Amino acid sequence: MAVQIITQEDLTEFRLTLLQDLKNLLTKNSQPEKKWLKSKEVRTLLNISPGTLQTLRINGTLTYTKVGGIIYYDQLDIDKLLSKNKVHAIPTLFK
Repeated sequence: MAVQIITQEDLTEFRLTLLQDLKNLLTKNSQPEKKWLKSKEVRTLLNISPGTLQTLRINGTLTYTKVGGIIYYDQLDIDKLLSKNKVHAIPTLFK
């Protein structure tokens, strides 16, 4: 049976490698994006009232899915709505 001696430098190198691997894992999976949002989450995200959210549903601006009494909104639909209504700023010339 061979004996291996682990030095303090080996432990330090292992610790640094382990810390870097953990940092990489945490930055990749920091916050998984939710696919479906409830009404309260959408209102908070868009900073709108319940009545405004209802209007967006009624006029077909924002699609939704209703399961039981709970209304869900697809995150992709919200992103599309925001992108579609994006207003590009026109740069002004300063005199």
